[in-house]
Amino acid sequence: MSRWSTLPARMVRRALIERVDRNHEQPDHEFRRRRVVVAVVIVIGATLLGISLAVQPADPAFYPLTAGLAATWVIGGFLSGPLHLGRIRVGRVFRRPIVTPIAIGLVASGVFVLGALVVREIEPLRAYTEVVLAHARYGSLPLVATVTLLNGIAEEIFFRGALYAAIGRRFPVVGSTVLYSIATLATGNPMLVFAAATLGVVLGLQRRASGGVLGPILTHVTWSMTMLFVLPPIFAG
Repeated sequence: MSRWSTLPARMVRRALIERVDRNHEQPDHEFRRRRVVVAVVIVIGATLLGISLAVQPADPAFYPLTAGLAATWVIGGFLSGPLHLGRIRVGRVFRRPIVTPIAIGLVASGVFVLGALVVREIEPLRAYTEVVLAHARYGSLPLVATVTLLNGIAEEIFFRGALYAAIGRRFPVVGSTVLYSIATLATGNPMLVFAAATLGVVLGLQRRASGGVLGPILTHVTWSMTMLFVLPPIFAG
């Protein structure tokens, strides 16, 4: 009984705290090149992010713009240098993180849903949230879901992959989260910036623990897809 009662704690510790051994060192010239690529791509990506979310709901331009944004993050991520999927300890062996990141994404979604119940009662915050949800309400839901999925994957390839590695050994979780939040400022939406800052810490811890982007990708996609389908009914009420 006691073994199972501590299982969630062990899963969280291994997914967010314990670091697996890995050797991802790069020569200095490759590390400098990674930093240059990341700096250029984050400016381009933030600009595209601001433009895409400024498009009116149901405007067909929204879909190619957001698809182009995803492509920017992915191309920039792979151009910057090697990326890794990562592993976490499961029992006595190391495996790709799959179940635990999805569970973390569901827990994060639950916390955000509880927060949404408060936000919908505060008019200025509700208005900022409605702006984002309008694309799902008035656009093509299958297309919105597709670009949401793609951008969740793409953002992790770049921010927890390329950007995290470009920061170096000193405070990569804090640095990647801060820069992720700064890039989101281009949307002009404080609710999205808040989401980037809070979720970014969890994703950064997963990246640090596992040494790769698979865990953050699964958590991000689980969270974003849940938000896409759960939040509109909450705010419609």
